[in-house]
Amino acid sequence: MDGEIDPEELASLLDEADADAGGGTDGGTDAGEATDGLRIVDIRDQRAFDRGHLPESECIPFPELTTRIAELEGADRIVTVCPHGVASQQAAQLIGSYAGTQAARVESLRGGIEAWQRDAGELIPTDDAESADATAGDADEGPDAPF
Repeated sequence: MDGEIDPEELASLLDEADADAGGGTDGGTDAGEATDGLRIVDIRDQRAFDRGHLPESECIPFPELTTRIAELEGADRIVTVCPHGVASQQAAQLIGSYAGTQAARVESLRGGIEAWQRDAGELIPTDDAESADATAGDADEGPDAPF
């Protein structure tokens, strides 16, 4: 792990890449299309990711990270993201120890999504998230009781 990256610095990297590409960040980027070797890995579960995530990010939930880490091979820079920036430090250490990503710069987003929203920008919902939330109720309540 190469440390932490501030939300403003990550936003600046995304803005630079967006300017180089000549387009706007639409939030519709699929996993693997992130900017020129930069991979932003959100380690929250898919439901939380769908409600709102950083631009250009992809969802690889922490419990799946060890089985999906090979997906990150070839990245030049990897930034891990979680709600408060704690679990993403552990994820960054795990990713940095993998042989296929040892050449990459691996960082955790300092302060996590909370800091991103405060200091850098809005979260982008996945297209289906609004309709799913309407039927799911409060997603932070955990799974439904079996009875």
